[in-house]
Amino acid sequence: MTDQYADLIRIAKRENNQKRSYLVVNRLQGKHLPVKPAQALEMFGRLADGLQGICAAGKTLVIGFAETATAIGAAVAMKTGACYIQTTREEIAGATYLYFSEEHSHATQQRLVKEDLDRILPQTDCVIFAEDEVTTGKTIQNLIHVLRQEYARPITYVAASVINGMNPEARNVYKDQGIELRYLVKTEQTEDTMNLQKYVRKGSYRNLMQKKEGAATVKNEAEVKELYADGCLNARRLVTADAYAAACDHLWHEIDGWLHRQFSGRILVLGTEEFMYPALYVARQIEKSGAQVFFHATTRSPIEVYEEADYPFHVRYELPSLYDKNRRTFLYDIDRYDLVLIVTDACGSDTEGLDALAQAVAYNNHKIYVVRWC
Repeated sequence: MTDQYADLIRIAKRENNQKRSYLVVNRLQGKHLPVKPAQALEMFGRLADGLQGICAAGKTLVIGFAETATAIGAAVAMKTGACYIQTTREEIAGATYLYFSEEHSHATQQRLVKEDLDRILPQTDCVIFAEDEVTTGKTIQNLIHVLRQEYARPITYVAASVINGMNPEARNVYKDQGIELRYLVKTEQTEDTMNLQKYVRKGSYRNLMQKKEGAATVKNEAEVKELYADGCLNARRLVTADAYAAACDHLWHEIDGWLHRQFSGRILVLGTEEFMYPALYVARQIEKSGAQVFFHATTRSPIEVYEEADYPFHVRYELPSLYDKNRRTFLYDIDRYDLVLIVTDACGSDTEGLDALAQAVAYNNHKIYVVRWC
């Protein structure tokens, strides 16, 4: 592990997961923990730099894994000029899918839009799988098995991750199957659960899945304003790097024009579940104005929280998803900010998810803006 990333990893407890009881948390990834946008994008860029020379320009597809690595995948595609698509667990109208499994996850089923793969893979020489962390490599193996069955042509497969914890046996399996490995940080698998036994003082759990009868809405307690931005490009469908970059820049200019450069002090930009890169891009543009900006996102991952200061999570908000009000999502450790900007591509008519998310943010904040990119 290089000195630059020596303090990168945190270990947390998963809630009721018998397949893998711990979670490797990357503190610069911008998923569960707030990060300065420039730091996250610099790390993603270094991962992309390590892929130079593996794949021919213009014949490469990057696949980012939902939900934690969608921003990593998009950033790698931007820097390499590749086409990009992310895996998803969401429903896409009119789409058919190729399915594969993420066996250790809280939500095991993953999928890609088949129509888009049918269009791009016949002219693709190299597929880069972008992940935050690879421990056994089984998820990527499962997807490659499906792709090789469906598309019988020579393709170079590359597993690119910030963190690689594969043991020698797992690495040999990849070598035998001709799968390239690239990563920034190498760790060895250890019994991480032993290190977690010292945490015993439970943190704060705030369940906002069900609104209490008679409770005031958050909009009466905090200033919450909404904007609908146009020009959304959905990376759950195949996109080119140039088109996705232009769409994210258009989103930023709409937000900038709406808020009239009200960017000062401490600012938080929040993405939602699989929707990370466009919100991270907006956060980085605000950061360039000189404000102190942080970014992270809501997540499907149920993580235990504890009071001990050296444990990564202390307060957990349980929320209905903005995409499906019957699905649990989570947000961790919301600090105080001068402005909170929630950026999402959830554009349905249900309000439960957004109201609950705003309620969670409003525990410590009073100026909240919501941008729906539709």
